[in-house]
Amino acid sequence: MEYLPVEVIGNILSRLGAARDVVIASATCRKWHEAFRKHLHTLSFVSSDWPVYRDLTTSRLEILITQTIFQTTGVQGLMIHMDDVDEFSASTVIAWLMYTRETLRELYYNVRTTPNINILDICGRQRLETLALAHNSITGVEPNYQRFPCLKYLSLSHVSISALDLSLLLTACPKIEELELLNPEIAMSDAQVTVELSSPTLRSIYVEAISLDKFILEADSLVKLHLKDCALEVFELIGKGTLKHFKIDDVSVLHLDIGEAIENLEIVDVSNFTITWPKFYQMISRSSKLRQLRLWDVVFDEEDEIVDLETIAVCFPQLSHLSLSYDLRDGVLHYSLQGYSQLENVLMLELGWTVINDLFSHWVAGLLKRCPNLKKLVIYGVVSEAKTHEECQMLANFTSSIVQLMRKYIHVEIQFEYE
Repeated sequence: MEYLPVEVIGNILSRLGAARDVVIASATCRKWHEAFRKHLHTLSFVSSDWPVYRDLTTSRLEILITQTIFQTTGVQGLMIHMDDVDEFSASTVIAWLMYTRETLRELYYNVRTTPNINILDICGRQRLETLALAHNSITGVEPNYQRFPCLKYLSLSHVSISALDLSLLLTACPKIEELELLNPEIAMSDAQVTVELSSPTLRSIYVEAISLDKFILEADSLVKLHLKDCALEVFELIGKGTLKHFKIDDVSVLHLDIGEAIENLEIVDVSNFTITWPKFYQMISRSSKLRQLRLWDVVFDEEDEIVDLETIAVCFPQLSHLSLSYDLRDGVLHYSLQGYSQLENVLMLELGWTVINDLFSHWVAGLLKRCPNLKKLVIYGVVSEAKTHEECQMLANFTSSIVQLMRKYIHVEIQFEYE
């Protein structure tokens, strides 16, 4: 170990992450302490890393973090997540950031201070590439002054910010590629809450737990769009057909528009969502490159609507992964299995139920016939703790029918997932 270059030791210490572990390891010898002071790249203070953090007074914790940070000279990644601490002194936190900002490339910051400090003022115009803020407020964004010329990843979690400041902040990041908005508190300037964001470089956006009247996103380079647990009246994406991955989970939206140029879509993942199948199909029908389609726990707007497998087989010839779970109703299941076109490239098939009935077995059998090259079948089901005799018999009949059915498809691996 004594022949290891000090720079290599610095890399080893950087991979430890937790500040306590780094400090203990640096006490090994003078060489390791030198590596800690001059060649440490990452440092992490997370309240869950060490139970003693919770027992220390705020002032003692501030001293401990200050002493550790001020012994280093080139930290590039700094994480400070102190969920259990009420509030730090603003002057102390400013000192940490001012000391490290010239070398900092990544900052993960979840700290409450008195008074609130403006991270943008301190870290703007530097070489920061990753910025993740939590439980803070952002006001009065000045994109010309608070500019982030190198920032590629921005995450705002439980951050209070106005719609205008959010738009300006994105403008202040000319190289932004990935944006995450988790339960942001959007300040209302008028009765209608509208967010309009624009970025020519944005490639991925994840939005969770947001409630808005209108969300308009203009992103010419967007590849991935993920909406989760959102309530929106209008969502509109304006782009140039670069979207490849579209995912929505437990979203309420009256008008959804992901643009007309969606020929490059490869993954569509929809769950816990009410859809009008003809309208939804029309939206994605030109996506001939689609490889993965997931419609899970979806509810149809009209009772007689059902996913048309013939249409899926014809319009999505490259489909290799198909996942379906929705309420099967007698009288319409027949129509979903009509046609003769094969899903020749489907290798993975996932099927699920919420309420088991006799229709499910027929549905599984019909789908297996349409997938001649299938490699794996996964069946998901919900099994309640208390079951009547009829329900137990239904589950037993289903198991027997699947065992009998799979004898015809011995080349297919089958897996059951119950909850």
